[in-house]
Amino acid sequence: MARLVREMFILGLGAIAAIYLVYPSLGLFELIPDAIPIIGNLDEAGAILILVNTLAYYGIDLTRLYGRSDRKPNQLPPPKV
Repeated sequence: MARLVREMFILGLGAIAAIYLVYPSLGLFELIPDAIPIIGNLDEAGAILILVNTLAYYGIDLTRLYGRSDRKPNQLPPPKV
């Protein structure tokens, strides 16, 4: 039962973050006004972090898009000399 609640909570957070990113200026969920320079985009950045972490929880790791494909996920790059 606890696992089901946790899974529903994670899916709910991911769905809210996705909806917030699709409609960023909907007005109902606008936490920080975008008119404030730099600080105004922090709520969208937070929604992106939640969405990326939700996808990573379910095995869709978007961070691999920016790395080399021959490296294992938990392997550190070789040290620079």
